[in-house]
Amino acid sequence: MNTLVCVQPGTLEYAHAQPPLLTKDHAIIKIKRIGICGTDLHAYQGNQPFFNYPRILGHELSGDLIDMDGADGFVPGQPVTFIPYFNCGQCIACRNGLPNCCVQINVCGVHSDGGMAEYLSVPSYALVAGEALGYDELALVEPLAIGAHGVRRAAVREGEFVLVIGAGPIGLGTMEMARIAGAHVIALDVNEDRLRFCRDKLQVLHTVNATAGNVYEQLAHITNNDMPTVVIDATGNLQAINNGLEYLAHGGRFVLIGLQKEMFSFSHPAFHKREATLMSSRNATRADFMHVISCMKNGFINPTTYITHRVSFDALRDAFPGWLSPAAGVIKAMVSFP
Repeated sequence: MNTLVCVQPGTLEYAHAQPPLLTKDHAIIKIKRIGICGTDLHAYQGNQPFFNYPRILGHELSGDLIDMDGADGFVPGQPVTFIPYFNCGQCIACRNGLPNCCVQINVCGVHSDGGMAEYLSVPSYALVAGEALGYDELALVEPLAIGAHGVRRAAVREGEFVLVIGAGPIGLGTMEMARIAGAHVIALDVNEDRLRFCRDKLQVLHTVNATAGNVYEQLAHITNNDMPTVVIDATGNLQAINNGLEYLAHGGRFVLIGLQKEMFSFSHPAFHKREATLMSSRNATRADFMHVISCMKNGFINPTTYITHRVSFDALRDAFPGWLSPAAGVIKAMVSFP
């Protein structure tokens, strides 16, 4: 089968590999769609934590189930996606129902080879039925579930102001899920095109350009001087994270979805006086996946809105570097197999 390997930072090469064989409690998927994620771009650039080379990238995936063992309720040929965070089932996180932050987590396309290949073997417990959704929609469930998990971590309530820092794909999905939860969403970014996308495509009523005036004053105006009770960082940018606390209402919750390699710091008095809650949000759970699928089926989300670029697998290697530039205007690039 054909694969595309990130050999080292800045280098993608096609390679031939043997198709996976069926093993106990695993399933084999014929890949039909690959969504390109920030993790893939960061790995290509060489700044993705928890990463080793060479690696086959790709974890936003959908396809047809070819064969399986221990997958009750599934049948060969049905469209599926899967939860790409493989967990041990034994550690304290797993025992407490938190497989998304398993001590020994194995993220497909990060810790082990992913879906930039014709076929992929995954644990049968990770399978998610297609629920009559198309391949494009199924490949977008995972990134939207990341946002759903962050919103659930923040316990977003109807009517409160939620500031999402970063209007990349994960941030956009977070905005959607916060809107569905009933929040008044505020988008903060430095890219005016992406802020326009928030307004025009996602019905985000409040957008703030971080390069245009005092951000604190703009947020104070929007929130009637209360400030957002939830701030969610979806950038992984150190400066954005450090600034985020200053935008948080007293008694608020600050959630870090974005990930970066460096240490971050902020004023203890500023944090303490707010009696703020700081939490990270890692990956997503099956409940988040099912919530996203339900939202798609009920028309609360139009997932194809996110797809701005399409390419065949054969053209992926040459197209990939061009998506790194903000000028390319990529929200979500979708790769198709025949």
